[in-house]
This record gives sequence, C-alpha cells and structure tokens, in this order.
Amino acid sequence: MISAVVFDLGNVLVDFDYRIAARRIARRTRMSPQQFMDFLVRSPLLAEYEMGRVTRQHIFNEIRAATGFEGSLEEFALSFGDIFTEIPPMVQLQAALRRRSFATYVFSNTNDMAIEHIRRAFPFFSNFDGYVLSYEHGVMKPNARLYEVLECQSGRRGAELLYLDDRLENTATAASRGWQVILHESPEKSQAAIRDLGLLAGAERGA
Repeated sequence: MISAVVFDLGNVLVDFDYRIAARRIARRTRMSPQQFMDFLVRSPLLAEYEMGRVTRQHIFNEIRAATGFEGSLEEFALSFGDIFTEIPPMVQLQAALRRRSFATYVFSNTNDMAIEHIRRAFPFFSNFDGYVLSYEHGVMKPNARLYEVLECQSGRRGAELLYLDDRLENTATAASRGWQVILHESPEKSQAAIRDLGLLAGAERGA
C-alpha cells in the first residue's frame, strides 16, 4: 500500500529555464546569451556541480575564466538560481496528499544555488517530510544509489512508494525497484493518475 509520494522537482513542482540565467549572466560577459547557453550545455561543469563534485566557488571561477563574467559570486548565484516558476496545480496536489497523511519527499538532480533560491522564494518547499538532492549525495538519477538513499530516509521500499518524474529513465529505475510510478506529462494527467489510485477523496479530488 502506498504510504509516501515522491516528487521530482524540475518540471514537476517548478518549471525552470536556464535561458533566463543566460540572459542575465551574459550581460556581464563577453558572450551572447546563446553563446553562454552553448558553453553551459557543452561543459561538464553543471553535471559535476549537481553531483556535488565541485563547489559554487569552483563553478563560478571556471565560468568567470571562460566567459569574462565581471560580477561577484553573490550576483552570479542570484542570477544562476532564479530560473524557477511554481506549478500551482502540482503544489496543490502535494498539499492535498499531505492533508491525507501521506508522507511526501522531494527527489531531485539539482545544486545548492538552485535549492537556496527555491527555499527562499517558494514557501511550499518547506512542507515535505524529506529531501534527497543529488549534490548532497554525490550521485544523480537514474543511478540506483540515489534511490537507495530515498528508501533509507523514508523507511519505505517497493510499492509503499509512489514516484512522479517527467523523465522516463528516472521512473524506469524506480519501477525496477518495485516503486509505483507516474511518468509526469502534465498536471492534469498526474492528478488523474493520483485519483485513479484512490489517494484523494471527497473535495480534494478536485486538487
């Protein structure tokens, strides 16, 4: 029986767009926004940062050296982290599940600048039972080691866990461990899947 619902963060609870950061940061570099995006996509820096292998100071130093960024680390962190928009129906869904006494968890490939901004900007983020974030554990989804961390933290395994993620490879690893999964395509589809599982009742079925 499902007793905990696990949410991916990006594209599930919040939308994100690195082009927003690229436009802001590029104004302080010798690059255009597109050139900065191309650099970020080609570089291994972001993946290393999201696995906690490098610090924000390191990524800042590397980007400053490569792009000529003229601002401070604080300015860079604000621009780099402020790329998110809340997805209200999914936030409401998580809140409804909490009211029904389901434990809820955030399970995300992310970095500390992003999480610092999200904690500050979005009050809903404080309303989870736990957080498993790639940069804190040195590994990223879909590596099974990160799923083991979630199981240990939650004290649950297999079909006790329901997981929503927008990436098939991430839900595939979860399914291979016996978790129940929803491949998130839209808030409406995920809400319907949750209702079909019988996790919401009464007025909360409209969440």
